[in-house]
Amino acid sequence: MIRTFYVFALCVVILVGCIPSLGQAQAPGSDKWADYVAGDYDVLPNITYSTANNTELKLDLYLPRNRSALSPTLIFFHGGGWVEGQKERNVLFLLPYLSFGWAVVNVEYRLARNSPAPAAVEDCRCALRWATYHAKEYNLDPSKIVLTGTSAGGHLALITGMLPAGSIFDRQCPTDNSTRWKEGTEPQTKVAAIINWFGITDVGDLLDGPNAKHYAMEWLGSLSNREELARQVSPITYVRAGLPPILTIHGDEDDIVPYNQAVRLHAGLDKAGVPNQLVTIRGRKHGGFNRQELLNSYAAIREFLRKYDLLKME
Repeated sequence: MIRTFYVFALCVVILVGCIPSLGQAQAPGSDKWADYVAGDYDVLPNITYSTANNTELKLDLYLPRNRSALSPTLIFFHGGGWVEGQKERNVLFLLPYLSFGWAVVNVEYRLARNSPAPAAVEDCRCALRWATYHAKEYNLDPSKIVLTGTSAGGHLALITGMLPAGSIFDRQCPTDNSTRWKEGTEPQTKVAAIINWFGITDVGDLLDGPNAKHYAMEWLGSLSNREELARQVSPITYVRAGLPPILTIHGDEDDIVPYNQAVRLHAGLDKAGVPNQLVTIRGRKHGGFNRQELLNSYAAIREFLRKYDLLKME
């Protein structure tokens, strides 16, 4: 799985040179955005957004140096089946969004070897709350927060954006003074869109039967309530009217996360009247998309974001 992500990330690097300069990052007279991005951005690494199980949970901020206006903000969750992966290995996935002139929040979370499910879900919900709570400090636009991730990170983007307000998985989220949120006083979060790269939508489907995957079994471990917990952390459980727009990109021969999970999610979203789009990469497995497939995917993402007023017209 890690090798697949690495190949995918290398493809994104190739892609960067082909992306038109957009939004605030555009510099008249410059040929290549990559030539001047270092002058346009500040990087604030390893900010602690929460502490759980004696673990300081970190995120990295990528902020436009010109912060005279609020920045649309991407929150990225890495993949790795909830059992492996690091935020630092996924920096290349952030580059297209930096070329939009957006702020980016790159999030780490507890893996199974530290804490089994639902720890990763709790952490990602806390990261969303942290970004919302600190939006004014960093000039983030709390009305234009987009969640994304690959594989397990796609699952975490979905579940973070789809869980209803007051979810039980929000109870770990601290305030700056280390007290807990009290009902009715917590900052209201708003997710403007979700971009899901081949993420898990039905965790229970991966625990037993023909689609059983060891990474899912490891994440749920020997918990006595694992079937019920799997349902509680499955995005497909929360399909309902009023969700933010959701775009999924998925290979139709994926042998790590069944393509049918994406199909079922989007059929449910259609039925609920939720704006959504499924981009199918024909003949592809779990990532590893080639240059043209990535170009097509990001063209779909840009059009999707423009459609919902999240990206300036080119």
